[in-house]
Amino acid sequence: MTVAAYCRQNAGKDRSFSGVSDETNGIRRGARASDINVLMPQGSYSPEHKSGAGHQQSFESMPEESALRATDEVIENNIPISIPTLNATFIPIPSLPNQQTRKANATFVMLVREKDLHGARSAVRQVEDRFNRHYQYPYVFLNDEPFTNGFMESMRTMSKSEMIFGLIPKEHWGYPDWISQEKAAEARRTMRKIIYGSSESYRHMCRYQSGFLVQHVAMLQFDYYWRIEPDVQYSCDIEFDPFLYMQDNNKKYGFTISLYEYPETIRSLWNATKEFMATFPHLLAKESALDFISTDGGNTYNYCHFWTNFEIVDARWMRGEAFQQYFQHLDRAGGFFYERWGDAPVHSIAAALLLSLDEIHFFREIGYFHLPFHNCPAEPKLQAKCHCDPALNARDKASRAKYCGNLGALGLVGFASEDEP
Repeated sequence: MTVAAYCRQNAGKDRSFSGVSDETNGIRRGARASDINVLMPQGSYSPEHKSGAGHQQSFESMPEESALRATDEVIENNIPISIPTLNATFIPIPSLPNQQTRKANATFVMLVREKDLHGARSAVRQVEDRFNRHYQYPYVFLNDEPFTNGFMESMRTMSKSEMIFGLIPKEHWGYPDWISQEKAAEARRTMRKIIYGSSESYRHMCRYQSGFLVQHVAMLQFDYYWRIEPDVQYSCDIEFDPFLYMQDNNKKYGFTISLYEYPETIRSLWNATKEFMATFPHLLAKESALDFISTDGGNTYNYCHFWTNFEIVDARWMRGEAFQQYFQHLDRAGGFFYERWGDAPVHSIAAALLLSLDEIHFFREIGYFHLPFHNCPAEPKLQAKCHCDPALNARDKASRAKYCGNLGALGLVGFASEDEP
């Protein structure tokens, strides 16, 4: 049967991805169905006996039936096709040693809206190309609105890994009964000139990611999560398993970039934190990273935080007593709605106070970009596996928006370029 005949015969048939759906507790899973794809060449078709010497006609410019007949001729007559995009030298990529022998119980997680489909696909493609094609860790996608079949099918084309799509419970993406919505609305009006200051949905998102994310039914099965966001870029090959590194070295929190928070968004956060410290002193770590977030022994907060659009976290720690007590204390204080408390300072303060210093890790070798800041390894042995420019690190640091706090004094290996002459 010719390609054209096959396509005519199967026209109109459903050839989309299918699978078993289980919408219980807001989860939808899907498995790929076997599917036959007719691939059209992306170059030019140039049979001289049809088009004349030197004349080439693009498949994309042909009517569908003509393109199908042209494909049949190529197959039947073994006519060479010019595909300029393949004129390159390919270097085989060696398989990672023991890549499937051991894995952590871990997942990637992304909060995403359907309007960000292309950015989400791009982020997953980046993760797959740089790391996950070797390991096939699953992905969890969460939204406060149900995902459509089209979105889920489009995302599944990006990876062979399992993908889980979850619906955020209403009680985790709304106002608790102790919050005055009138007071919250007034706060949004007075903060309208501050970044995201007038946004209601941004506040729901920050509250959710601060403490409820690890409690979602889709996340409960996992010990570790790696957060990704639409449009992020990974500029270096990751030739080790960060999840296993966290597990084997008893790390609870991993980051790549640290920044200063906008003070006007968290005016009462440190006072609420000091109330927690006074109420629950037994939950504080003895060898903590307090000096990262305070330069005066805890009297004030210096606004340093880990940028949480990249974080690798032991979810069991976040589901544990110490972290949940801290989150619930902050939630009752109302600052997520009456100010604009972000998940980044909440997670950072929690890590600095509740974890031992050696449980926090800076992933310096992971090249990462989230508009507008970078982490780009500068050591030659790392840079050889990257395509980023280490000079961007210096630019970011000069703006005082990169690596606040004294990471070196804390024992966290600091800015990579400082190790180079």
